[in-house]
Amino acid sequence: MGWGPAAPPSTAAGPSPQPSPQGGEGANPQAPLGEIGSAQYFQALAARAVPDVRMNPLLLKPEADTRSQVLLLGQVSRELSALPWRGRSERVWPPIAAALDALRAENDVVVIEGAGSPAEINLMASDVVNLRVARHADAACLLVTDIDRGGAFAHLYGTWALLPAADRARIRGFVLNKFRGDAGLLAPAPEQLQALTGVPTVAVVPMRFGHGLPEEDGVFDDRPVGFDDKTGSGADGSSASSYQNDIDAPRRIAIVAYPRISNLDEFQPLKNVPGLTLAWARTPAALAGADTIVLPGSKATAADLAWLRAQGLDAAIAAHAARGARVLGICGGLQMLGEALIDEHGVESTDNAPGLGLLPLVTCFERAKTVRHATQRFGALTGAWAALSRVPVTGYEIHSGRTVQHPAMAARGDVAREVMAGLAWQNGAGNVLGVYLHGLFEDAAVLRALFGADAPALDAVFDGLADAIEQAFAPGVLDALVQRRTPANARVR
Repeated sequence: MGWGPAAPPSTAAGPSPQPSPQGGEGANPQAPLGEIGSAQYFQALAARAVPDVRMNPLLLKPEADTRSQVLLLGQVSRELSALPWRGRSERVWPPIAAALDALRAENDVVVIEGAGSPAEINLMASDVVNLRVARHADAACLLVTDIDRGGAFAHLYGTWALLPAADRARIRGFVLNKFRGDAGLLAPAPEQLQALTGVPTVAVVPMRFGHGLPEEDGVFDDRPVGFDDKTGSGADGSSASSYQNDIDAPRRIAIVAYPRISNLDEFQPLKNVPGLTLAWARTPAALAGADTIVLPGSKATAADLAWLRAQGLDAAIAAHAARGARVLGICGGLQMLGEALIDEHGVESTDNAPGLGLLPLVTCFERAKTVRHATQRFGALTGAWAALSRVPVTGYEIHSGRTVQHPAMAARGDVAREVMAGLAWQNGAGNVLGVYLHGLFEDAAVLRALFGADAPALDAVFDGLADAIEQAFAPGVLDALVQRRTPANARVR
């Protein structure tokens, strides 16, 4: 998934987590940005609303299999992160409730999405993200299941059966999502389910491939792509048999998929570029034949760098760079490309670590996190990345580190070319580029410069999805839910 900047309860910002302001209308533009999940960020944009940290008041960012970083109203809380889950709920509920109350007061319609299942009976007593929110808002609810995974009717009935009677009464309809095939074959299951529960199935939403939005969780389109046979196909199905390692035409991009990869949404536009093949790499073999390797952001840079070495990917990336082929590091990926990671404060690790040594830079981790939007312009680049020279770009920063030239190497004249002040550096050969800004591939100017192509505008993507949803629902269902308490001229958040 991703995180991005959002407004404070008095500002909001961007994608996977995204920076966002706090506060909605009348927000203080000087207030610090906070982080929200990419799902909430895109949902806000779809509603034509400014992303706001109150839309995602509690955010958990996994840092390891048994540990998550807790963000409350967009800001990291080390105190809450150290508490066991059940010990957090009463601490976080008051600000969650206050955020919901404020959004309801400012808007006529608030759409609430639960997290996980409302019937996790082992967690129900300490729940703050599903039924407790629905009860607080006295919400009319739809229960949605992913029918593509199988067992959809059992999931719906089992969830309904495990809910207390008062919460069952909140469910106004069942929705079957990601359906493939002939909807007529579903009968008589929806009717039988309604006879058992009293709840109608109000929509069958078809599976929609290539919808244009990133997946909410994990790596999307995680299928093997054989770069080395030179016969893969592009995102549009076009042949890549004419592939050449041509510095003017990156067409085979491998993204290193380390365990704690972050901000995946920024790569979604690459899937829509004609003739481009995108692959996720976890082994050296998966990098073979790529003309560009991308090291993306990470929620735990030092840990993912150690994983990368354990897989032998460090040597494969170094060999790729030595051939003059492109390497791009974004945020945590940029930090990995340097000579060293210094963590004197234990922000990410108790140890310092050597980097990949492809850029003569050093990153020092700091307790304060940088979260902000940025509109910049690349300086003059050379070699494989020359197409980005003077290109304006809008993106966002989310990182806990400051990157500088390696002092001893700089004294010997080995200096990375700074191509965007404090944000981007290039090696002398011109084929390795490190950038702190997230959102490069979401910027139309960057896509045109690198690929000569445009990705569909987000508004067009949202409109297409909205039309599909409207067609899938039984007539009047959504209107009836919204009009339950809503006056005319409603505003939606």
